[in-house]
Amino acid sequence: MKMELVATCLFGLEKLLGEEIDALGLKRLDTMDGRVTFEGELADVAHANIGLRCAEHVFIKLAAFPATSFTELFDGVKAIAWENWIGREDAFPVKGHAIKSKLYSVPDCQSIIKKAVVERLSAHYGIRWFAESGVKYQIEFFIFKDVACLMLDTSGIPLHKRGYRPAAGPAPLRETLAAALALTSRPREDVLFWDPMCGSGTIAIEAAMILENRAPGLGRSFAAEAFPQIPPQMWQEARERAQSEIKTDAAYEVYASDIDEDILDTVYENALRAGVEEHLNIFQADVRDLKKPEGRRGTIVCNPPYGERLMTPAEAEELYRDMGRVFATLSPWQIYIITSHPKFEHFYGRRADKIRKLYNGMIPCNLYQYFKPNGGKR
Repeated sequence: MKMELVATCLFGLEKLLGEEIDALGLKRLDTMDGRVTFEGELADVAHANIGLRCAEHVFIKLAAFPATSFTELFDGVKAIAWENWIGREDAFPVKGHAIKSKLYSVPDCQSIIKKAVVERLSAHYGIRWFAESGVKYQIEFFIFKDVACLMLDTSGIPLHKRGYRPAAGPAPLRETLAAALALTSRPREDVLFWDPMCGSGTIAIEAAMILENRAPGLGRSFAAEAFPQIPPQMWQEARERAQSEIKTDAAYEVYASDIDEDILDTVYENALRAGVEEHLNIFQADVRDLKKPEGRRGTIVCNPPYGERLMTPAEAEELYRDMGRVFATLSPWQIYIITSHPKFEHFYGRRADKIRKLYNGMIPCNLYQYFKPNGGKR
């Protein structure tokens, strides 16, 4: 049975997410800020949740309709066959967003949608009160430019929570963003991948998982595994397929170094849980003392302090100067640096060959990409 699925992501990751959906053999239908709609079947709910590196949630899209008034919203929601999903004992909380629409009050929209679902289910089951003690079907609404989209969340806990990182450093990078940084740098087996300010190791671990084609969701569970409409066999087959696609003979190397020696045990434990510890070289080093391994091709990908949660702005600026000096000695290596500092290039001492706008949580950042040999733009 064909259905529409929606994968959400951090702003700026839509292109990468769309390419991942293509790689799963699924058809993209629409892309907008923070979400990609695609066509799939029930089994693809499992494949998408287990396999997408840049997605935050995967939703089943049930309906979309104009909603310029609460009456239109109520009627549109009530027309959906909720009984095909929600049983008489099941829970169905409501949450969502409203953007650029006449219906802008999220609490009011939540209340109207809940009431409409209750009325539909009451008529179907012949009851007025719902215990909501069974399977949880999280209803998600998204009202954009007066069009309401009603969905069911199949992921539950956001997909950036892979399960390998119960503890993180003081300024952790979301796993989905770390994966996007690694994907952008195009990691290859014959090129050393190095994060010299690795913190809890997220970028390095995500790069290693990409290099051996290890699906990000293999180590966790998902909300829709409790949905009786999706047989357990579908989840088992999706996991078996993902497991079979891991490159067990991958010959790559990833360096994860940090000035803070105390964080390195955490890096190793995270890598062990992720199943990639064998290929990580984890060691203490100050980025200011970084030396290029002789005869190696390499890529640097890092998330230095922004001068907000870690370091003062002046300390961060001095670090950027030092990074510019040290990284210049690595040419022709490629360099990828994410930061929110608006004058990063000035302090680093070189204009980027390409800049990509991204968000680290709610912090607007730029990914500065240097892939031309020294002597480029300064």
